Amino acid sequence: MKDLKFKRNFCITAHIDHGKSTLSDRLIQHAKIIEDRQMMNQILDNMDIERERGITIKSQAVTIPYHAKDGNDYELNFVDTPGHVDFSYEVSRAIASCEGALLLIDATQGVESQTVSNMYLAMEQNLTIVPVVNKIDLASADVEGVKKQIDRDLGLNPEDAQLVSAKTGQGIDDLLEAIVTMLPPPQGDVNAPLQALIFDCHYDEYRGVVVHIRVMEGTVRTGDVIRLMSTNTEYKVEKCGIFKINYEETGVLEAGDVGYLIAGIKTVRDVRVGDTVTLSSNPAAQPLDGFKDVKPVVFSSIYPIDSNDYEELKESMEKLQLNDASLVYEKDNSLALGNGFRCGFLGLLHLEIIQERLERDFDQVVIFTAPSVRYKVKPQGRDEFFVDNPADFPDGKIERSEEPYINASIITPSEYLGQIMELCRMKRGTQKNMQYLDEKRVELTYEMPLAEVLFDFYDKLKSYSRGYASFDYEVVDYRPTDLIKIDILINQKPVDALAQLCFRQNAVERAKQVCERLKGEIARQQFKIAIQGAIGAQVIARETVNPVRKDVLAKCYGGDVTRKRKLLEKQKAGKKRMLMAGNVELPQSAFLAVLKEKEDN
Repeated sequence: MKDLKFKRNFCITAHIDHGKSTLSDRLIQHAKIIEDRQMMNQILDNMDIERERGITIKSQAVTIPYHAKDGNDYELNFVDTPGHVDFSYEVSRAIASCEGALLLIDATQGVESQTVSNMYLAMEQNLTIVPVVNKIDLASADVEGVKKQIDRDLGLNPEDAQLVSAKTGQGIDDLLEAIVTMLPPPQGDVNAPLQALIFDCHYDEYRGVVVHIRVMEGTVRTGDVIRLMSTNTEYKVEKCGIFKINYEETGVLEAGDVGYLIAGIKTVRDVRVGDTVTLSSNPAAQPLDGFKDVKPVVFSSIYPIDSNDYEELKESMEKLQLNDASLVYEKDNSLALGNGFRCGFLGLLHLEIIQERLERDFDQVVIFTAPSVRYKVKPQGRDEFFVDNPADFPDGKIERSEEPYINASIITPSEYLGQIMELCRMKRGTQKNMQYLDEKRVELTYEMPLAEVLFDFYDKLKSYSRGYASFDYEVVDYRPTDLIKIDILINQKPVDALAQLCFRQNAVERAKQVCERLKGEIARQQFKIAIQGAIGAQVIARETVNPVRKDVLAKCYGGDVTRKRKLLEKQKAGKKRMLMAGNVELPQSAFLAVLKEKEDN
């Protein structure tokens, strides 16, 4: 294996859409580890859903060779990371396996909110940061302006900035030289007891669990017996190697290497991301620092459409959790939908992605309930507790309730400032700070309830600013709120899966929206269907689905009017009887319609 000084481990991190995956493509193409005919855009994004949306969801590691100008051959391990705020946990894990980071900045957009937060993530791990200005081939690129922002907003040396165009390949040679000269080699002793950090893993039908590791100290070889330090379970290594798009078996991984292990680990529960792998024969004294426990902020219940599919859904969730360590779930059940799971997500995009992955990768057809945040509730005469599921909301008098607040940072071109401030005001935001970063861009800092950001805040922010505003947030604390539960009733019967927790002043508007959307989804029956939104016994919104009716007067032409009346009365009585016995089937689209925000007119 190579000497440590000829290895470099780094990640590519940036705000969403600044060109990380395209830059990865160019580095892979430059190294010629894959034939040109197999090369395609976003080559590391191996999920269909990543390609379709043009975003990275999973971090992907790859090892490429590089022959430097000093005549030495280097081995570069790099990780392409997601840019979206919902996947920042994925980024933090990728960063932990590196010594350096390329911080990519779009030459047309400049420094944005995720650029700043990703830089802080890298700094916390003491990574060496090299700023890279991408998209310099575009006519609207402002390289000098971006260099000033690197100096002023990030506090990095603008002279170190590498200028590239990931699309055309311009500047890639200089960038590779900069990686070799500016980033430090990994530290570690190949003869020390093995300490390897599990930074990711995935399930393979034929091989079992494939564990992605970064070896910090020591050496691991095929045939070694390894121990996972959190569970003390032991396995024999069947294969180990590095990632070169596909797996390349090397039989040995040494300190400083990033690679994979296959050790016949059958069940998903045995592996934890952030755990330490050591050798059974010569174990390390203590485990490495893992990752902070992930804290979900959005909660939703998930049910199979057919209750017989519950076991399959359970298996799918386990495999998905192995691949996505930020997914948290527990068992749940509902009168309307049967057995399912209550899940925690890092944001709404995360929820959408999980839903699509369940449907595509595991062929599950599922229903999600309306997303909610976790509230603190203190009922009269009882202790305070957390509630994220409307079904657990206590009846009776509530002494006080609190909801999570976030500190939101929005960077926007100054011409859209008015609309964005109005949007934040409508979402109960309190402005804390506003500063002009330069003559064109403003940074706004707001404190607002997380629940207000859940539904359509991000979409509206993008449409008001024509896609130019960027948004980043962190949850700060809990603050008092006036919380109530909205029940949705169909023909006077509450549907527990449609209940929602809501701020009292928004309740009527929210209930109206849900009733309107349900009206559009529920098929007409032979009898009238009432859709109502209620707080306790008080109805605050109503929509009616009118019945279909047969034209019983078709055979009446002329004659006495009492004949017509008699037929209509007979029909009316029949519909009344039907209503007593009639049950309304809610289609899956009705649950989905409630989740989708109404299109702005």
